Amino acid sequence: MSVPRGLTSQADITGELTLDCGAVIIGSGAGGATMAAELAAAGVDVVVLEEGGYHPTESFTAETGRALRTLYRDGGGGMTFGRPSVLYAEGRCVGGSTVVNGGMSWRTPSRVLDRWAGQEGIEAIRESDLDPYFARAESRLSVGRQDPETVGRDSALFKAGADAKGWNIVPNRRNQLHCAGTNSCNSGCPTGAKQSMLVTSVPRALAQGARVFADCRVERVDRSGPAVSGVTGHVVRPGGRRGPKISVRARTVIVAGGAIQTPALLMRSGLRSASGQLGRNLSLHPNAVVTALFDTDVTGWHGVHQAFQVREFAADGIVLTAVNLTPTMLAGILPAWGAELGALMADYNRIVTAGPLITDTGTGRIRNVPGLGPQVSYQLTDSDAARAVRGVELTAEALFAAGARRVLLPFDGAPEITSPGELRRLLARPVPRRALQLYSVHLMGTARMSADPRRGVTGSFGEFHGVPGLYVADASLFPGPVGINPMETVVALAMRNAQHLIENLGRGGR
Repeated sequence: MSVPRGLTSQADITGELTLDCGAVIIGSGAGGATMAAELAAAGVDVVVLEEGGYHPTESFTAETGRALRTLYRDGGGGMTFGRPSVLYAEGRCVGGSTVVNGGMSWRTPSRVLDRWAGQEGIEAIRESDLDPYFARAESRLSVGRQDPETVGRDSALFKAGADAKGWNIVPNRRNQLHCAGTNSCNSGCPTGAKQSMLVTSVPRALAQGARVFADCRVERVDRSGPAVSGVTGHVVRPGGRRGPKISVRARTVIVAGGAIQTPALLMRSGLRSASGQLGRNLSLHPNAVVTALFDTDVTGWHGVHQAFQVREFAADGIVLTAVNLTPTMLAGILPAWGAELGALMADYNRIVTAGPLITDTGTGRIRNVPGLGPQVSYQLTDSDAARAVRGVELTAEALFAAGARRVLLPFDGAPEITSPGELRRLLARPVPRRALQLYSVHLMGTARMSADPRRGVTGSFGEFHGVPGLYVADASLFPGPVGINPMETVVALAMRNAQHLIENLGRGGR
């Protein structure tokens, strides 16, 4: 396996490591890698520390188990405490979650930006302010529509159902360059078509002189008085074994570990926010999966991941889409066991999986428990539960309209249904909130921005209130849910905040 110049993995580190730099960045996902590329291009000496390993494009296969072991934290099996619990996944590798996401690239809705500006007093955050950064991000990441020949039959069927219902459905915008339609997004793109941070901003940062260290876990942010002075961590050996100590001295520390790991790191470093909001305000866009069986072959794995989105109900906080799941992932969520599960999986090529994304109104919390790490609590509100049930109902209606013969719903104990009439009769009775089967890959809000230090953890440009030199650069910054896929928002904010930081450094600031 070839390793790019400037990238160091655990096998190359034989003893304790002490580094000096201008800025150290923790995490190499959408926020961290973008920050690294921007700062390095401006001449800042950048070190990036990534807890996960380096896995290049040529190492990616369709083997789900391998991807879960190498590209995800905890095998993609994080779980919130609450009723219902919500399964969540975090990427952990060079490139972060952009390596395993679906590549959806959407600008933050203007109404969301206006709300952030109005409620939190955030500077330079409205649509006109961010448009130049969105344009740069889309150019750099080759954001555009899918080539028509790679739209799979699963997406085509779901679109046909939505069209039959007369719903507004839009082609997805993805960061891809002539995607081959292998539907392997969640296991790492084997062709390199998906323009993740692994193949864009990480190489860009390296080319500008940044140093990237994979397999390096940061344990704490260090301080000298009120200001940061660097970070301390250790090398992660195979199997999670603890390796040599790493110390990085820097006057600028940028934390970009995601909405769970970022507040956990700051908490275990002894940092506190005067607002009391560090680790709070977790939003996660609950999702659910509806499984439909058709009479003819679908071959859902042949085609792109999420070619369309139904936006008919976006004003109600519901977006619908078809998402092919690998056999391993599908078998893990189907409400069946033994011979019954075997029979369902035998029809894998006739299955379409689809579901809603919900803009949640409730929030959760991250706590760092010594010896255990971050613990995530999240309680779905009654209104969000009702939206989730409505989203499932709408998804099932579209699938029946497309010709589905049998549908399995993501409700504990729900029977298989074979017609819209059965669906209506089943949902005439309330679905208990605790019966919902939900998952999330959009975690946001736990170090939220606000110009008011009494309301937010960070300021308008990601600076941690009250701790000079400390910044956050991931979806933790969001003052609330965005209602769409968040990656492009993270990238645009990182570009904007990097420019502000560069200007501040140029004026003699930290």
